[in-house]
Amino acid sequence: MIWKRIFGRSDRDEVPFGLYRGLVAQARMPAFYLHAGVPDTVEGRFEMVSLHAFLVLRRLKAAGEPAKEVAQRLFDIMFDDMDQTLREMGVSDLAVGKKIKGMAQAFYGRMAAYDAGLDAQDETTLQDALRRNVFAGLDPTASDVAALAGYVRNCAVVLGREPNEDILAGRLSFADAPASFSESNNA
Repeated sequence: MIWKRIFGRSDRDEVPFGLYRGLVAQARMPAFYLHAGVPDTVEGRFEMVSLHAFLVLRRLKAAGEPAKEVAQRLFDIMFDDMDQTLREMGVSDLAVGKKIKGMAQAFYGRMAAYDAGLDAQDETTLQDALRRNVFAGLDPTASDVAALAGYVRNCAVVLGREPNEDILAGRLSFADAPASFSESNNA
């Protein structure tokens, strides 16, 4: 696996690798874990990477046919990274495949839920999807859920404004995360 990462990379991978690095950097922003109630756990980080990957993949889908290969490579890179991370965490080779399959199924479910949430005319659909996934098993404040939903909507708008040429060159912008999620609804 590691040899594939070092020697198997081609020029066509530079854009999706750049997009992946960007979305992971955004997903790791401390504000999510310090102020938004997102758990700073393996699961919480998976949720935030998945959420940002969804936003980028949704934007790539809007870019049409030229973005299909980039989107597929981004997905592949994400799950190659998940595979490598599980191995580094000590998950056995025999169990990694099963875990990755479960993570991929979970990711597809989240994509459908977040798509429905962004397409809905109400705030409840997206907030419920975030509560079920990002905040699973927790009791988040209503303001944290609403702030994260607002952040997701803002990101979709910001990414939607990016020209296709920029996205397909690996350049993307996300909305700024609120400095304090609990205070973002009072502003």
